[in-house]
Amino acid sequence: MHMLYDSESFTVTHMLANATELAAAAVPEAADSVTPVAAHPAMARHGFEIIDKRVGKEVYLDGSWAELFQQQIAAWQVRTPTQEEVEDTLEGYAELAQNPVLVH
Repeated sequence: MHMLYDSESFTVTHMLANATELAAAAVPEAADSVTPVAAHPAMARHGFEIIDKRVGKEVYLDGSWAELFQQQIAAWQVRTPTQEEVEDTLEGYAELAQNPVLVH
């Protein structure tokens, strides 16, 4: 889990659901090992959690939504946006938020 953004209004966290499994799969097994190496590469399962602090709701983006958001982040890395531009983009995604944020 990596915190990507934190402001008074929003928090964005990058979640790597199977990072441990992917790291283990990247280490090649010894030739005489009884444990077979996976025949196919593991696809990374990741997503982004966006919390709208103003209303106390969160949305989790995965699949194609996560890919679209990743493209937005890549564009921001090329051209650094203003905080207002970031907040406007996050507000658009936050409209999808249905889950209340619960603190245990």
